[in-house]
Parts: sequence; C-alpha cells; structure tokens
Amino acid sequence: MKHSDAKKSGASIVEKKLANGLTVLVGERHFDPVVAVMLWYRCGARDESEREAGVAHFLEHMMFKGSRSFGKGEVDLATTRLGGSNNAFTSADHTAYWFELASDRWEKALEIEADRMRGLLLDPAEFEAEKAVVLEELSMGEDDPWRVLVQQVQMALFGRHAYHRPVIGYVDTLKALTVDDMRAWYERHYHPANATLVVCGDTTVEAALAAAEKHFGAIPAGLAKQVGWSAPAPAPRGEQRLSMEWDDDGKRVCIGWPTTKVGEADDYALDVLATALSSGRNSRLHRLLVLEAGLATSVSTHNDTRVDGGAFWLYAQCAHGVEPQVLERALLDEVQRVRALLLDPAELVRAKQIIEAGEAHDSETVSDLAEELGEYAVDAHWTLAVQAVERIKAVDAAAVREAARLYLGDERRVVGWSLPKRAAAETKAARGAKSGSARSGPAKAKSAKRRAPPAKPTASKKKSGGKARGKKARRAAARSRRRAQGKVRR
Repeated sequence: MKHSDAKKSGASIVEKKLANGLTVLVGERHFDPVVAVMLWYRCGARDESEREAGVAHFLEHMMFKGSRSFGKGEVDLATTRLGGSNNAFTSADHTAYWFELASDRWEKALEIEADRMRGLLLDPAEFEAEKAVVLEELSMGEDDPWRVLVQQVQMALFGRHAYHRPVIGYVDTLKALTVDDMRAWYERHYHPANATLVVCGDTTVEAALAAAEKHFGAIPAGLAKQVGWSAPAPAPRGEQRLSMEWDDDGKRVCIGWPTTKVGEADDYALDVLATALSSGRNSRLHRLLVLEAGLATSVSTHNDTRVDGGAFWLYAQCAHGVEPQVLERALLDEVQRVRALLLDPAELVRAKQIIEAGEAHDSETVSDLAEELGEYAVDAHWTLAVQAVERIKAVDAAAVREAARLYLGDERRVVGWSLPKRAAAETKAARGAKSGSARSGPAKAKSAKRRAPPAKPTASKKKSGGKARGKKARRAAARSRRRAQGKVRR
C-alpha cells in the first residue's frame, strides 16, 4: 500500500509494507545532504506485565551491548567513524532507535538495525553490568521532586492500567529480571510485523525501499502486535488527593485529568487549550498567576494523549509566602472559567499560531520529521502528521470549551502536592484536628547525585505535553514528558 501523494514540510511521503510485515515510510527531501533513519517498535511499558516492569527500557540499553555482527560498543563506534549520531528512547507506547548520517552513508544504519532486530546477544555479564546502570538511573530520578510527584499522581490517575507505572520500572522488578525474561520479551516484540522503519532526507524513495528490502526482507515476520497486559483505565471515582514531603522549601502541585486517545478530535482541542493556558509569558496562567498576582513562580500545562487514552496535566509552584490552598484555588478557578466561557478570540488565534509555527519549525530537520512520522505511525497513523496543521486550524472556541467541559471536571481530577516537611506536617495536623484523622502519603527523597536533566515541567508545547506531535508547541512538551513521566533515553 502506497501513499505517494502525501506531502509534509517539503518531503514526499511514501509508505510500503514488506512481505514480512515491516512498514517502511520514506520522506524524500533534498534540502540538506543528511538522512535520518528511525526504527520504531510498537511496544513500551504499556506492554509489560507487572513482573516485567522496566524491561522495555532496559532492553533499549542492551541493544547497544552486542549483536551477531556488531559487538559491544561497535554501534557507537561505527556511527562516530561515519560522522553521524545515534540514540534511542522508550515510552509507555513505543521504543525507537535513530541515526542521523550524511546522505552518502546512511545505509549503515539499516544494516545495524536489521542485525540487532533478531540477532541480539544478551550476554549475561553485560546484562548484569547494565542492570546496575539502569538501577542507578532510577535512583537519580527518585532524587527529583517533580518526577516523584508526577509519578504519584500518575499512579492514582491511571489505576490498574499499565500507564500507572514509570517507564523505567521499579527497583524490585529490575533486580528480579533475568536474561531469560528479557529474551522472551525481545522475541515477543522485536520483529518486522511489529516495527516501522522511517527514512527521511536526501535520498530517493527507490533507494530507500531497495535498502529496506535488502536488509530486512529476509527476516521472518513474527507475530503482529499483540494485545498488551493493560486493563481498561477505571472510570473516575470523584476527586482524589495525595501529598508527599520533600526536604526543601518548594510547594509544588501537579493536577491530572484522564482524557482521550492520540489523534482523536478532542486531542487537538486540548492542544489548543494547553497552549492558550501556559505557552509563553502572555499565556493566561502565566500572565495572571505569575506576573500579575504573584502566586506562582512557574505554571505549565500539557495535553498528554497516548494509545489507550491520555491525561491533561497542570503543574505549578508556589511563590514565596503563598499558601498551597491559595494557589490551588486560583488554578482551579481558571480551569472552571475555560469550562464555562469561550476563549477570547485573541487567545484562540495566538494559541493556534504558536502551534502552527512550532509545527513548521520542528519539521526543519529530517530527524524531527522522521520522529513525527514514526511516532504517529506506531501510536495511531502516520497521515495524522500530514493533517496536523489543518486539524489545528479547524479547532474553534466552542470545541475547546466542550473538551474542557467533558474532561476537566472536579470529580475527574487527581490533585497531588509536594510540600516541605514542616508544611506537610502542619497540613496533616490541621486536617486531623478538623476531622479526627490525618491523611498521609509522604514520598521519601533519596540522596543521589543527578546526571539526568531535571524533571521540572516546562511550558506546554506539544501534543502539548505528552506527545509533542511535530509542533514545537507539542514536541517541547514531549521532551518534558520524557523527563517528568518517563520517556527515557539511554
């Protein structure tokens, strides 16, 4: 099946499925002598059982530790010798591996990916050594108050669904994981019928398809995407609240509401809403709560849609001397306002222009184009990347208000606070005096030296937030989600 008439940012997009089930997307564009290659697998933390939590991300690490034709370190060495770059990342819904190389040498990436698709060694000694690296990575995340807070809210928000777990997994599941466990997961998911290869840049469709057939065509198909272990997300049971303590003076709030799947009509309306609320200094929440009222030092939102359903996130941090309940009330008052009233026409126009400009900006490089096409391809359908601007243009103020009314109700939200130890104790004591019992739920901070970037959420820009679908407004928030909610790069 081909879609040779599709265009995106100056690239002609063609799709072909090989006989073994591998989907190949080629974006031919000759602006620069560069080609991006990305191989996407339709598997992530969502596809893990409880006892496998963290295996998808751990396997991503092991993909660089030796395969039949490329020993430990040889993937990076070959990439460096060719003057290119590579990396990988894991999310709840997918795992991706990417290369960026000059247009006279990009085929090496296909050779590497085909070899490790079915020929991964999983040497036991390397497995144990890399397990220590992943556990240290997990430990560093536990030293970040924003990451811990978001994970606490995420657990409450998604209930029994696999989205409640952090992508990186847990200490106990990682420690218990064996080579045989990982090999079984690898065999189950890493095969052509569960993968999409994206080649974008200064090559021809004919050359890219011929190279894909040459390197991948003989690999057995494997089973098509299987239903994961996910249980349906439970219906909201009324507002849920939680709090944790942290050994600093910050008062941080994270509020989440369950929403819709990626690519649905409401997804785009929520993108516009998130951008209007918190993208830039002139956005509603930043202007009102940071600049004018002085209640917050930072505030951001993002629309985090996923394969099985997503979340709308709101983050803020109290300014010095501001009590948590004061900031929370101000935040929720604005949420109620967008549920009751239409966005001001100037707000609507500004938000849509920001998203559209970000879309154009983020398609300037072939790597960004390949990421947008691939992520949509494995999470929904790649043609959504081509339709993105038109679908944003079609969003009106009524659609934004209806999406806010449908998803952002009081009874649907989870409110999480991270408070200084003294403030948390005073809050619990006050509740105890009032009701006769105090709630608690502190998350203890671990002292660890951090190498990873901080997980403090940034202003909404993607899929504002979750999946930054192509737009600068979307993609910056995707990077935020990778940090704050677990889309992890090696």
